[in-house]
Amino acid sequence: MAAGGLGRGRGLLLVCLLVCWAAFPAAAPAQDQGPVYTYTLDNGMRILVRPDDRAPVVSSMVWYRVGSSYEPSGITGISHTLEHMMFKGTQAHPAGAFSRIISELGGRENAFTGRDYTAYYQQLASEHLGKALELEADRMQHLSLPEEAFRREMQVIREERRLRTEDDPNALTWEHFRATAWFNSPYGQPVIGWMSDIEAYTVKDLRDWYARWYTPSNALLVVAGDVDPDAVQRMAQEYFGGIPSRTVPEVKPREEPPQRGERRITVQAPARVPYLAMGYKAPALPTAAEPWEAYALLVAAGILDGGDSARIPRELVRGRELAASAGAGYSPFSRLDTLFTLWATPAPGEDLQAVEAALTGMVARLRESPPTPQELERVKAQVIAEDVYRRDSIHGQAMRIGLLESIGLSWREGEAFTERVQAVTAEQVQAVARKYLLPSRRTVAWLEPGALESGGGHETADDAEGGVR
Repeated sequence: MAAGGLGRGRGLLLVCLLVCWAAFPAAAPAQDQGPVYTYTLDNGMRILVRPDDRAPVVSSMVWYRVGSSYEPSGITGISHTLEHMMFKGTQAHPAGAFSRIISELGGRENAFTGRDYTAYYQQLASEHLGKALELEADRMQHLSLPEEAFRREMQVIREERRLRTEDDPNALTWEHFRATAWFNSPYGQPVIGWMSDIEAYTVKDLRDWYARWYTPSNALLVVAGDVDPDAVQRMAQEYFGGIPSRTVPEVKPREEPPQRGERRITVQAPARVPYLAMGYKAPALPTAAEPWEAYALLVAAGILDGGDSARIPRELVRGRELAASAGAGYSPFSRLDTLFTLWATPAPGEDLQAVEAALTGMVARLRESPPTPQELERVKAQVIAEDVYRRDSIHGQAMRIGLLESIGLSWREGEAFTERVQAVTAEQVQAVARKYLLPSRRTVAWLEPGALESGGGHETADDAEGGVR
């Protein structure tokens, strides 16, 4: 699964681009003739198309601007549950038909839920794009949500939560860590939801959530691959243009109160080894005081953990041999403020206190002095390489466009990504470390191993940042 989602292996789609322009009402014209062509249908649905004719394939994605951060207490995880139920059929295409049709066409499909979005995608031969759009338009407006299928799927989701979180001590630590870090932000609640909420869902809860958010004005269609943009617009008009749009509810702000000192928890769970999770509150790209701050934080994470020559693997793992594994991470791409995180598993014979002190010292070094020119050059070279690799993937291009647009940014931010990272200076890295990577903004979680239970004690954590499925 992509982007942190929990996925089901599914299929792909096929149909022709042979649609007569005159047969459909006009949509708003493309906004530009740049690398991404954008259209807006009369019902408010936006279409974004990136042509790429290197291979006769296409990646088609429908993104809904709703995820776990939109959910109130009592129904946490319902976006993820609805994602599961979107594969349970409509009157025209009963349960299993969607996946079967895509598979028969030689394609594959899946879906994922994140904090800020829910997305459904198909990868297939470009000649069959129309079939993919037909199927997506059908389940956008005609989802069946039968009671019996709902009850069966809830058993699957409860088991999924047990397997991926409750039986995985590191994942459980991350979940408690986030709930401690955020008092009011919805990022403190798990994407899959709390078990007590999952057990209390009703079909009506799902129908209400579906009716509230699954509407054309809250959806993006992103298509990348061997297609003609205007032909995609005509097909989108054919399949989605007649779907009535509903008013999307206003999302009330859930502003996080200022943190007034370090927060610390201990998680006790069956495990083989202890584990440390640490995070500092930091802005994301949409919330940063200046855009460069988000890119400087991204570079700071690369200084600490961007390959074998970065500071954490070089000094903490191989050098001092304090940690068996350790790392750091930060993503600027979220709708709300986020976390700059670090984590570690102590080496045999070492303890969490020593590992925490070492990681804290590395963060302090970022505040005290700027990174060296060699470190900046290394991180920036990696960013360029990763960006080139992403652009080489048709699906990766569609993913980047949908992600940015879903969190309130423009696809153009992706085009400028390499340039903005290249512009980050050593002084800016030090500046954001001094501003955001402070002890008073930190939350720390320790996992203290207890007795192993049968089947428990996984040694790796699924951070699940961005989604679960």
